[in-house]
Amino acid sequence: MPSALIVYASLTGSTEECADIVAENLEDLGYEVDVVDSIQASASHFSSYDVCIVGSYSCGDNTVPDDILDFYEELADETLTGKIFGVFGSGDRYYGDNYCCAVKLFDKLFEAVGATRGSECVMIELSADEEDIERLENFVSNIDQMYHASH
Repeated sequence: MPSALIVYASLTGSTEECADIVAENLEDLGYEVDVVDSIQASASHFSSYDVCIVGSYSCGDNTVPDDILDFYEELADETLTGKIFGVFGSGDRYYGDNYCCAVKLFDKLFEAVGATRGSECVMIELSADEEDIERLENFVSNIDQMYHASH
């Protein structure tokens, strides 16, 4: 049975809700899934999972939020070659080019540590609507396809 770890940071509850949607869809596909708040997570835990997923809100200052910053910095020291990754998160288009900046930063970092992108990132304006939920379902489907293509 494939396994997935979802690490998330949520300020308003929106990103946590998305993490639950992703987890439920992975479980429906037969994955063993753990969902962990970033404050309680260690990046080294990703080495024990087949699929590594991060969800983070963004504040618009072109950095990751403080409550997931330590995790982000730890992730930079990991080697995740052979792991499939995905990133999703929420943000506010008010911030222009910095919209969902944490999502973009995690995406680049996963590539830098050798992981294979399972799906394009999902960036959500504030909170998930029906279209966003469909995009999260497609996100999971793409990750599953990539996992099975590589195993």
